[in-house]
Amino acid sequence: MAENFEFAYRWVFFLAPLPLLVYWLLPPIKSKSSSLTYPYFNRAAEVSGEKPSRSAQVKGRGILPWITLTLIWLLLLGAVASPQLVGKPEKKVKLSRNFLIVADLSFSMAQNDWVLDDKRVSRWEAVKDIMKDFVVRRKSDRLGLVFFASNAYVQAPFTNDLETVQTMLDEADVGMAGQATNIGKAIVKGMDLFERDTISNKVMLLLTDGVDSGQEILPLDAANLAKKDSTVIYTIGIGTPGSSGSDLDERTLEEIAEMTDGSYFRAADADALEKVYAELDALEPIEYEEESYVPRTLLYYYPLAAALALGTLVVGINLILLIFKNLVRNDG
Repeated sequence: MAENFEFAYRWVFFLAPLPLLVYWLLPPIKSKSSSLTYPYFNRAAEVSGEKPSRSAQVKGRGILPWITLTLIWLLLLGAVASPQLVGKPEKKVKLSRNFLIVADLSFSMAQNDWVLDDKRVSRWEAVKDIMKDFVVRRKSDRLGLVFFASNAYVQAPFTNDLETVQTMLDEADVGMAGQATNIGKAIVKGMDLFERDTISNKVMLLLTDGVDSGQEILPLDAANLAKKDSTVIYTIGIGTPGSSGSDLDERTLEEIAEMTDGSYFRAADADALEKVYAELDALEPIEYEEESYVPRTLLYYYPLAAALALGTLVVGINLILLIFKNLVRNDG
């Protein structure tokens, strides 16, 4: 503990001699007091041979009061100097960007044509399971979730609470946003979420297994808006084009990624999707912006409390002595 103890303002102790300077430089306080007239004063002076003169009496103090006042002064200086215990330097991670996951929840994602841990599962269950590991790795980013089908809605606004993001991910299921696939609306919803935040670095991850329904805003028009807002979009196509039960529109996903300086990936199965996340980590590496933080425990109240206690004790003792003297005098 002694190694971690320090005074924040050591220069304060240079004020320690200040009371002595005041004592030496300032004149003593003069006060008049009444005297008793003695009728034979002059005669006594002649007999004693002493010549009377006008003078002042300087009342001295004992050594104990001086020690007490010095100790109180040093304790007060110690409090002003801010004693503290300094811990080991710690590092805080400053969030570097907003990373938005935009996932397709249309009915096609419910098809059980993927295998995960030797079990046949739906596309969405596999995507959701693998995405959990990806979420955990994005420690320096603020993550958000947007799910879409016929409509798009925000499942989780941008947050660095990864546990909350995982919980929201677990609670989502196919069909929550309708039946069709509206990619353009999903991108616009993501842009709305970006506009509400202040972090300038914006990355969107778009996952879908279908083709845009062509309703309202078109995907490429939405991608153009994202480009103007400096948003990078990475697209992931779920499934294999041309296979049974797949209507994946790879061309549109490739154009969206190209327009926004992102990349397109195809995830034909769970293993391929896991590799896509690894590639995405390489393209958008975790960036830790670290700042040094030194924990400090302030201790100024200890010397301050000691000075107040000692001062109160001295005042109390002097008050008791004064009362005692008055009682003795009255009795006399």
